[in-house]
Amino acid sequence: MAQTDQGATQVQVEVTDCRPEDAHRVFHALNALFTSDRATDDAPQASAGAGTTVWLATVEVSQAPAQAAPRRLTAPVTATVQGGYWAVDRLRAGLAQVFTVRDVGSASGDQEQEVQLRLESRPTAS
Repeated sequence: MAQTDQGATQVQVEVTDCRPEDAHRVFHALNALFTSDRATDDAPQASAGAGTTVWLATVEVSQAPAQAAPRRLTAPVTATVQGGYWAVDRLRAGLAQVFTVRDVGSASGDQEQEVQLRLESRPTAS
């Protein structure tokens, strides 16, 4: 399924309310799955001050997600993703290889949607 609209294969990803190392694991997973504007070694840093820290990346999902191994998080991570319906679905499917993904909210428009995802470590076999 080819997407021809400008930007239709890009998804904006915001990661908030988590430890920097968990944000890094999410961005590292996205880089393993797709192409991102965030370098693999670009480790998120905690910000000084009382405000909420938001880390951002733009992910190109025109290619099917690569195979990636599950990654462990120290706590659940909230990721807000925004893009075309097809692109957001492809990103969500890729993340589902690596984490347990739950939709916790969304807002829809004609061409794009914004979805809030809760990412958790995948359960391990006993």
